[in-house]
Amino acid sequence: MKLSPAYRLAATILHGFDEYRARFKQITFDASRRFREAAWRDAQQASAARINLYGEKVEDTLGRLQRTFPQDVLAHCETWGEARHHYAELISQRLDYELAETFFNSLFCSIFQHRHIRNEWMFVYSSRDDAAHRSGIELCRRYPVNGDWPNALRWALEEAPFDNPFADLERDIGLGTALLEAQLPAAILQAEDAQVELLKSVFYRNKGAYLVGRILGGGEQVPLVLPILHGEGFGEKQGGDPCLHLDTVLTETDEVSIIFSFTRAYFQVDVPVPGEFVDYLKQLMPHKPEGELYAAIGFFKHGKTEFFRALNQQVAKREDKFIIAPGVRGMVMAVFVLPSFRTVFKIIKDKFDPAKDVTHAVVREKYRLVKRHDRVGRMADTQEFSNFTVRKDHFEPECLAHLLEVAPSIVSLKDDKVIIKHCYTERMMTPLNIYLEQCSEAERETVLKDYGNAIKQMAAANIFPGDMLLKNFGVTRHGRVIFYDYDEVCYITECRFRHMPKGQGIDASSLSIGPNDIFPEEFGPFMFANKTLRDMFMDQHPELFDPDYWLEVQKAIRDGRVIDVYPYRNKQRFAGTVGQLVY
Repeated sequence: MKLSPAYRLAATILHGFDEYRARFKQITFDASRRFREAAWRDAQQASAARINLYGEKVEDTLGRLQRTFPQDVLAHCETWGEARHHYAELISQRLDYELAETFFNSLFCSIFQHRHIRNEWMFVYSSRDDAAHRSGIELCRRYPVNGDWPNALRWALEEAPFDNPFADLERDIGLGTALLEAQLPAAILQAEDAQVELLKSVFYRNKGAYLVGRILGGGEQVPLVLPILHGEGFGEKQGGDPCLHLDTVLTETDEVSIIFSFTRAYFQVDVPVPGEFVDYLKQLMPHKPEGELYAAIGFFKHGKTEFFRALNQQVAKREDKFIIAPGVRGMVMAVFVLPSFRTVFKIIKDKFDPAKDVTHAVVREKYRLVKRHDRVGRMADTQEFSNFTVRKDHFEPECLAHLLEVAPSIVSLKDDKVIIKHCYTERMMTPLNIYLEQCSEAERETVLKDYGNAIKQMAAANIFPGDMLLKNFGVTRHGRVIFYDYDEVCYITECRFRHMPKGQGIDASSLSIGPNDIFPEEFGPFMFANKTLRDMFMDQHPELFDPDYWLEVQKAIRDGRVIDVYPYRNKQRFAGTVGQLVY
């Protein structure tokens, strides 16, 4: 029997998806080997390769479609509607069906340039929202505590699938048990039915491996994360210690949420059933959007799908309208928000302030750089949308007028629709300059310290923010300072850090300054117009104004050192070392 063009279209897309998933799993599965061997540079490259993989496989599949089918078949929406039906049947028994739907959507949007977004022709809504079924695959391992917390922790560590031995397991158990007994609610600590539950899969990222799960008992539960590290210097210098140690024990929801933050690189973790895996993580972090959880475990494109669906639901409620984002307006980006949705939408202006010597293409490449790079908990993840369409009456008139004025090549009207050719979305934060105007003295001191830590940790990851003005950083609900304006971002290794000349009669204005020359001694007045804030910050972080500090960081990166940046506070660590970069 001859197969219809629509069926062959669906089968071709599914073949492309299978290729993507096979390679994705191969990269992910190799994370345990990279951790075992401390192949930190390989880990960084694998992370970037896995991010690039999705676009590569979409392009490969698109080329296959264009070689196989006449243009009039590919350009016919009704054919895609029929293909959608066949595709839904082909993936109906798959454990990763939602990821497969997103891959279909990517091909549809590539053909139609993100137009004709209708559920009849693509998966605006999932094909299995009303018919989801459980796989029966057991994701977790469990251990009844029976009042013996040291033995429960021993089980958690000894039964984990690590090849390297622990350096001093008894020490780790003693320290971990003491912390558990200090942190756990009495109802759980004393419960007869207390049990430790951990996902079987290990979460790998940067230099760490994380055991993730929860502790239950007495009708209550708390999340549980056990970060595992190698000994000092392993993989980077002769004599490094390959043995493992437990670095801390985390049991607070906010702490776990920070580890899974939208500001960090995606985990490398084996995910047998994506939807059920995310459902489990959602129980540990109920305030974390599903889209962010999908992204955190590597499925950032499906995270975008979940984001889009949640946005559509929120807009349909008509609780509020899009408005211009509060704060100082940007010189490169126009920013607007839907206040109830906790997201900012950013579009590139047609014309930039004369001080900004960049182009549209350069700005987009800067955002791609950050997407691929290790964000070390200090740079916001972004989602990129094309031909983003919203009804005109969902905008406040002032907001819409501003967007049409500053970006007429990007924003246009068609009947009652606003069409935005290209935009980025990021999690909403309080701009740092606004936060400093509203916070208490104690909060001011804390957030300024974190502002400096953010700059240092980005530097450790080979990122120089370029424009370090307060308005380009935000403060999260956890009080963490995050960088979110990427139009001047560059690699530390591309910068030329220079001392200001010393001596009488030297005119600084006569200096020959190249495009990559940076004078840290001049940062103060540029970053802070307020002298009180400037003095406080310079007392906290004097090294940031010393060119030698930046040159030392630069040398460490060029020497191949992957500098540690841990997603939890130094004071929580069992083996914290002075000078390590931590949250």
